[in-house]
Amino acid sequence: MINTESKIKQIIEKLDLLPHPEGGYYKEIYRSSGIIQSQSLGSEFSGSRNFATSIYFMLTSDTFSAFHKINQDEIWHFYDGSPIELHVISVSGQHTQHIIGKDIFNGEVPQLVVPANHWFAAKTIKDDDYSLVGCAVSPGFDFRDFNLPTRQKLTERYPQHKALITSFTRI
Repeated sequence: MINTESKIKQIIEKLDLLPHPEGGYYKEIYRSSGIIQSQSLGSEFSGSRNFATSIYFMLTSDTFSAFHKINQDEIWHFYDGSPIELHVISVSGQHTQHIIGKDIFNGEVPQLVVPANHWFAAKTIKDDDYSLVGCAVSPGFDFRDFNLPTRQKLTERYPQHKALITSFTRI
């Protein structure tokens, strides 16, 4: 039996994952050929977008996905490893916590939608483990839609969540 560290390295190599700016590793696995023209999108979008995109995303227990937001809804799908603890702060400042995993009889959900323009962050729950998920976005993801705030900026906006924000930001 292989140890967890070795398995993580094998998954990264097998799936050809790269470091993600928010933390963890990713690889885009789908980008639709269809295009939504910019005039059909909301004012928060700059330029056209593909109909949809999806990625593999892997977190390990030694990192986390920092608070960020995008202009689209993002659907998380659980695949393997430890469940994920995902935190969401709505535009109005309401905090919710979700557990994405496969143990549905103990409150975990195998799929979760993070609404557009909500701040969210995540971590692997179990020590010395990994979490492999898929994330799908429509309209398709573009890094122009990605907002990774500083700790100070997000804390100024949501001071009631200072401890949480401090735990899930790097700068």
